[in-house]
Amino acid sequence: MTDEQLLRYSRHILLDEIGIEGQDRILGARALIIGAGGLGSPVALYLGSAGVGHITVVDHDLVDMTNLQRQIAHNMARVGQPKVASVQTAIAAINPDVRVSTVAARADAALLDTLVAQTDVVLDCCDNFATRQAINAACVKHRKPLVSGAAIRFDGQISVYDSRDSQSPCYACVFSPATDFEETRCATMGVFAPLVGIIGSMQAAEAIKLLAGSGRSLAGRLLMLDGRAMEFNEVRMARQADCLVCGAAH
Repeated sequence: MTDEQLLRYSRHILLDEIGIEGQDRILGARALIIGAGGLGSPVALYLGSAGVGHITVVDHDLVDMTNLQRQIAHNMARVGQPKVASVQTAIAAINPDVRVSTVAARADAALLDTLVAQTDVVLDCCDNFATRQAINAACVKHRKPLVSGAAIRFDGQISVYDSRDSQSPCYACVFSPATDFEETRCATMGVFAPLVGIIGSMQAAEAIKLLAGSGRSLAGRLLMLDGRAMEFNEVRMARQADCLVCGAAH
């Protein structure tokens, strides 16, 4: 670690739970962010500021004026640009030493199979059920920890699905891909702007803890936030033997 890095990351290094060894692990780590919107914005900015060595951001969309109410990685000057390019610019302004790779494409199964295999932690910041299931399937296949967040209206949730742990459920254990799921989107339902910042920041925190090897993750626990009352509720989750993705038969 250089003198500049020792200064930049000094507040992490002062933490007994991270220290120089933990920060070194963060600097050498690779993170994959799926989605560069409301959740992906704080995730990308915090991972970048924390010094995660290589961040890959996947999103097919362009920055739109309606995004600026909550997607804090973007600004007026970058309206019309690919979101991944905007996020890359935002991270570089904070920490130019971080390597950022961008993929301006939809995260389909083939792309995820390639990218997940190359990373240390995956952050699901997308906004649709089918992509979440595809991300989970790739994480289970390649035994990569998945930090999943979601937010709509005033309601948010976050958990860690760590397939390296035989007791940890995967996303499909909790939200079965066989479920007839009715999609809800911000464009029609709305979303409270700070909510995505809260959940996204928590996702970044869980990812950094995993990379540094510190603390206890949310694996096996689903944390839900009611933003109206600012109340958290926690649900314990178990791995399902008959899960369509990680169950014994699969």
